Amino acid sequence: MNFRDLFRKWEISGIKLNTNFAEVEFKPTNDDEIAAWDMYVELLTRITTQPLEDNDGDESSALESIHKLFEITRNILKEKGKNAKEFTKVAIIVLNQVIRPFTAKWHKKSIAGAFRNSDDCVTFRTELKALQSTLVQYTKLLADMAHVEDLTEIDRTQEE
Repeated sequence: MNFRDLFRKWEISGIKLNTNFAEVEFKPTNDDEIAAWDMYVELLTRITTQPLEDNDGDESSALESIHKLFEITRNILKEKGKNAKEFTKVAIIVLNQVIRPFTAKWHKKSIAGAFRNSDDCVTFRTELKALQSTLVQYTKLLADMAHVEDLTEIDRTQEE
């Protein structure tokens, strides 16, 4: 499997890959598995993949939690990055192409007082849902890379 196929398999859209890089074979190591597990746990237990009901939570706290993914990823990369090259490639792409545009936009807006405006809060939550959709797919990719059962849907009940 190459990186283009990996992102297609997990339906992570909007990713732009260098043509040469896209065709590089994806071959995770044991260190990639450990790094993927560490990141998987962080994503699975944050607002990044968990629903934020309209009357619950706080936009600033949600934005802060998402922003913390940069520090968390950097720490994982510092610990395992040199020996977890495949995880590093995926994590950097997701940080820079998926998470960074969201946090950059909303950080600037939050400083300007956007979260005191109910319309901006609604827009934030709408865009958060779109981001969560992509990050759920990333989380599933990480579960696969870590060779663990995917638990992204474990607490979601099916209504019949």
